[in-house]
Amino acid sequence: MKKKTSKQSLNFLLILYAFISVALLAVGVGTWWAYSYSTNMVRQELLAQKIYFPEKGSDALKSEEFPDLQKYAGQQVDDGVKARAYANGYIGRHLEKVASGKTYAEVSSEAQKNPDDKKLAGQKQTLFMGETLRGLLLNAYAFWTIAKLLLVVSIIAFLSGFAIMALALRLRKVS
Repeated sequence: MKKKTSKQSLNFLLILYAFISVALLAVGVGTWWAYSYSTNMVRQELLAQKIYFPEKGSDALKSEEFPDLQKYAGQQVDDGVKARAYANGYIGRHLEKVASGKTYAEVSSEAQKNPDDKKLAGQKQTLFMGETLRGLLLNAYAFWTIAKLLLVVSIIAFLSGFAIMALALRLRKVS
């Protein structure tokens, strides 16, 4: 009777391990696909925008003002990391100069109170366009980051699935 019970328990464990292993491998495949899809989509969309960092040594990318962006000089924005660098390091710094560090919302409120002020209207338009582009680039960075996390989840799922499968095979040999 005891032998039958332990054989049943072992069979149950083998089935459970097989199920868990298949489930983890399925999660690995799904998250790998999501990672691949997301990074490819972000890359394609960024490449289509044809955004380039200014060339090294140009007035637009002075090393004193943009020391952190020198490594990207002349490169196209084609991934999330570069999108974030361009958004915060390049566009963000330029926007700070438009209206003494004021945001679009602040300038827009002032422009509504002074509708005839051409300078405020120009600052409002520049800030709107700049902050919109900056926000879009930061969204690309967010999706890129999520994709990288999906890659890690995928690798962990694959490794765990194979480890449990190996454990199940070893248990089967022992029985």
